[in-house]
Amino acid sequence: MTRPVLILCAHGTANPQGQQVVSDLHEMVRDARPDLQVERAYVDVQSPSVVDVVARWAPDAPQVVVVPVLLATGYHVQVDIADAVAPLENARSADPLGPDPVLSEILAERIAAAGLQRNDALVVAAAGSSRPDAKYAPQQAARELAERLGRPVTVGYGASAEPNVPEAVRAARDGNPRVVVASYLLAPGYFHDQLQKAGADVVTEPLGPDPRLAALIVRRFEEAR
Repeated sequence: MTRPVLILCAHGTANPQGQQVVSDLHEMVRDARPDLQVERAYVDVQSPSVVDVVARWAPDAPQVVVVPVLLATGYHVQVDIADAVAPLENARSADPLGPDPVLSEILAERIAAAGLQRNDALVVAAAGSSRPDAKYAPQQAARELAERLGRPVTVGYGASAEPNVPEAVRAARDGNPRVVVASYLLAPGYFHDQLQKAGADVVTEPLGPDPRLAALIVRRFEEAR
């Protein structure tokens, strides 16, 4: 094996549409970088695990870089992926996809496609994490959106952080005729399904798949080398 290895490491989901998003991103990255061995791995729900994929390729590859296909840091980045690469000199982890202006750019397009109106309140909905620093990426996306759209933007979380999305929607509804939830999620799955139950009038589509995400994955790989 003479080619470096790029491992796309996603969370994993039982949702077939969510699985397809990661598959599509994998194909986009592979097509964009035929000089790399591009593989897929997961931290939960699906297999193969990131530990198994790193262990398979590291012995023969000159370099292995795991790119967390996750929108913020958190336990999976700081523990699961970090532990998978720690024992190996030629393996390392890249930064997660977020924060990055590309994400707020795609998010703004999803919001526009959902029919944002002038008087709508806007809530960015992220998965959430018990790690405090995981809040930075969605909060940064909200700040960039607020600047781009010229309106206030708040943040809610699906789990393990406050406020949760229903609370954020209730707070945003005060004095506003409609609330739009902008899905700061990569793909359909459990958390995106929960957004439909949060009390918003409109929920945008997730961020993926999108060629700009594939380009961001490649950029994270290059930054980590």
